[in-house]
Amino acid sequence: MAEPKLPTRSEDFSEWYNQLVLRAELADYAPVRGCMIVRPYGWALWENITAALDSRFKATGHVNAAFPMLIPRSFIEKEKSHVAGFSPELAVVTHGGGEKLEEPLVLRPTSETIIGHAYAKWIRSYRDLPILINLWNSVVRWELRTKLFLRTLEFYWQEGHTAHATLAEAEAETRQMLDVYTDFAVNEAAIPVIPGRKSAAERFAGANDTFSIEAMMGDGKALQAGTSHNLGQNFAKAFEIRYLDPAGELQFCWTTSWGLSTRFVGAIIMVHGDDQGLILPPRLAPHQVVLCPIFKNDAEKTAVLEAAHRLRAELAAAGVRVKLDDRDNVSPGFKFNDWEMRGVPLRIELGPKDVAQNAVVLARRDRPGKEGKSSVPQAGLAAAVTARLGEIQQSLLDRALAERRRRTAEPKDYAEFRQAVESGFALVPWCGDAACEAEIKAETKATLRCIPLEQEKGPAGRCVKCGQPAAERAYFAKAY
Repeated sequence: MAEPKLPTRSEDFSEWYNQLVLRAELADYAPVRGCMIVRPYGWALWENITAALDSRFKATGHVNAAFPMLIPRSFIEKEKSHVAGFSPELAVVTHGGGEKLEEPLVLRPTSETIIGHAYAKWIRSYRDLPILINLWNSVVRWELRTKLFLRTLEFYWQEGHTAHATLAEAEAETRQMLDVYTDFAVNEAAIPVIPGRKSAAERFAGANDTFSIEAMMGDGKALQAGTSHNLGQNFAKAFEIRYLDPAGELQFCWTTSWGLSTRFVGAIIMVHGDDQGLILPPRLAPHQVVLCPIFKNDAEKTAVLEAAHRLRAELAAAGVRVKLDDRDNVSPGFKFNDWEMRGVPLRIELGPKDVAQNAVVLARRDRPGKEGKSSVPQAGLAAAVTARLGEIQQSLLDRALAERRRRTAEPKDYAEFRQAVESGFALVPWCGDAACEAEIKAETKATLRCIPLEQEKGPAGRCVKCGQPAAERAYFAKAY
């Protein structure tokens, strides 16, 4: 019996997302509430994300290391705002080996504290700086409301941790990594993001400044897709991370941290997907191309499969991630729907007539139906496919940017603002007062997503809530 259709995005965006993650075999629910099993297809997508980020990190001088999952509870308590921010989310180990532990251990919610402990041992002189380390790991935060990829008790991510001799160097690092995330999101994931600074209320616990990239999802809500924190000297003072400067004076280091997690998989799903399933950006898709041979009898099968294997080898040799679907127990229509659900950017249809004409049919996932189909010669197929994948990548970015612009308002008063945040982003003057920000959140459920780095010249205007003069404009939206 055929599976029922996905709910449409307009009917129930949340259920569309939930079912799509399961049906496309990206992830499954784990036996522990709030945890997820990442399935091979989902992990392949995450691997492509990690590869794209890792190469960027290494190009900027960062190196990878590994730190323990278990952290002494006392470490978390050394930095006051950090413990206050994370205490409700901590998972604590009290027993080990059948005995009660002398000191409880925390499953890392993030690694600033254990990093601080190590850096305090490793750093002695200004010659030891900067330290530029990145971790690929999982962390645990005891979330009450969870959703696959977007918010789970345990999730995978990278977390960068750096130590510097000066505030200026730490600031430059914080902004550099925000730029790296922006470049990755736009050029690899085809997701337009807004880089900006968080308000004091939305800062990471223990940071002097937090910057983020904010993305609009297909339902108009915001998703914080990556963050970069300037930690100042807060953790350096808590953990005694000090160095001798050139004059022989003992100084505290300046530290940063930055991270992007598997919630970015959720962003890709919600930004690009449609009612038929996933649409994956070619640069990150596990399979960029699926080759579907079509035949009715053994004679046709032999000729078609021979051509299919040859073309698959040519595409693979050209660096294209190609999957040959030679299943003979399902119909071509089933295969087409199956790979559409999984979001493969380009489908190659190859039947007996195509073999006879030395041609193939290319079908774009981002353009359903006849509009996205074209017949191309088999000769030079790798070049044609590579070009088409580039067009799809750009098309997805252009479409997402157009949708964000369509759903971003610049309301003139609070009534217009309240209406705008029901379905998208609102870019408005904001006075900078935390009380004003809290009132907006309480009344509309919209949060200040970021204060964009790019601000228009001249006066920002008057705060949309209180009418006081505003120094900057900020994005507000409902968020995941």
